[in-house]
Amino acid sequence: MPAVYRAPLRTRRDDVDHASAVDRALRLGLVGMGEATDERAARRLERFVAAPAGSFVWTRRPGGELFVGRVTGPWRRDDDGAAVDLVNVRDCDWVAEPVDPALVPDAVTQTFARGGRNLQRIHPGDVEEQTEDVWERLSA
Repeated sequence: MPAVYRAPLRTRRDDVDHASAVDRALRLGLVGMGEATDERAARRLERFVAAPAGSFVWTRRPGGELFVGRVTGPWRRDDDGAAVDLVNVRDCDWVAEPVDPALVPDAVTQTFARGGRNLQRIHPGDVEEQTEDVWERLSA
């Protein structure tokens, strides 16, 4: 079963508009993160690069709408994303519309409720199976 990740698409820089980063990623079919500016960020980038193709990712717009996607490509550098600090990217197929909150697995909701700006694997419960069900339902 493919892994499931929270992908906030959120820079650690406070001068970047978070909504613009999410909108850019959804529009261009990307999932990503900002510059690796220190050792901790470099380890986060390594985890992002190592996530298997086919993994599921969830992201959220600042207004709360959640989207599910599937990683389809390897890591690459995208300097065109510098304005929103989304320069470390992978191709990702996103569903076209926000996911109905009733379909979002509880583990996804709980993970986003804790906050954070890092890519994070979502573990609790049967989130993998639930996410795959949502994906199959919405990506057809």
